[in-house]
Amino acid sequence: MLNLTMIGTGGNVPTPNRFCSSAFINYKGRKILIDCGEGSQISMKKIGCGFKDIDLILITHLHGDHINGLLGLLATMGNSEKRSPLYIVGPRGIKRAISAMMVLWEGLPYRLVVIEKPAGSFSINAPILKEVEISSLDLDHSTECLGYSLYFKRNREFEPKKALENQVPKRLWRHLQAGQTFHIDDLTYIPDMVLGKPRSGIKFSYITDTRPINSIIPFIQSSNLFICEAMYGDDLDIGKAVKNKHMTFREAANLACKGQVDQLLLTHFSPSLDRPDDYIENARSIFKNTKLAYDGINLSIGYPE
Repeated sequence: MLNLTMIGTGGNVPTPNRFCSSAFINYKGRKILIDCGEGSQISMKKIGCGFKDIDLILITHLHGDHINGLLGLLATMGNSEKRSPLYIVGPRGIKRAISAMMVLWEGLPYRLVVIEKPAGSFSINAPILKEVEISSLDLDHSTECLGYSLYFKRNREFEPKKALENQVPKRLWRHLQAGQTFHIDDLTYIPDMVLGKPRSGIKFSYITDTRPINSIIPFIQSSNLFICEAMYGDDLDIGKAVKNKHMTFREAANLACKGQVDQLLLTHFSPSLDRPDDYIENARSIFKNTKLAYDGINLSIGYPE
């Protein structure tokens, strides 16, 4: 089960009703933050997300509404007694940005590992994150910007009957289930002796800020949840969307439809968009299973059957 909470759903600047872009994922104790706009830690405190337990932060790009909350959050995490390493992934320039922040906050009590401009699919080399396969995609914005797709792997099903048929000692069951191999008395015990067929995991995709380029479609294909920027609700604002390299509700829904995702969650609304629900049908007429994000919305995504 994957649990998602939207920390901030606004674009450009925070407003009285919306903080800037940020999403929080909790998966089997692994806590991942995507973007950290201004006001993120205030929203996180109101919602009740734990600061010190964040393992990974993914930054899409270096515009202020996606990163201005990071300096304060790093300090708060240290004050909250975080001691385990924190991994930060971002586009070109993320290392320089983090170094600049450290001028104002020296002596963090935990290790920062910064990964700049990853290519293709990768996993973080840490036990708590190794089950998460991450992919990045270059988007079309006014600065270098990355989209992210996360695949949360699912363990194969344990089959006691198979273990008994293969005469596997019970003391080894849980170790083989975890992927270990044993050589005992000239016999070798491997995970296949106790495990069934592979099972599908959960695919989560996050796209902001960008125009709706074709490469997004295969990138988000078959996502269980697709979170997409929708800066403008009104179709008449397409000129603004093109000029500022953002999307309308309808354009985001078209991507969801072509990518055959299960569910679309719209976010990153313009400060001038006071009532996104006035335009929801512009998206739902294209992709029915569309929801509007708001600060604090919580969604749970289970494994596919």
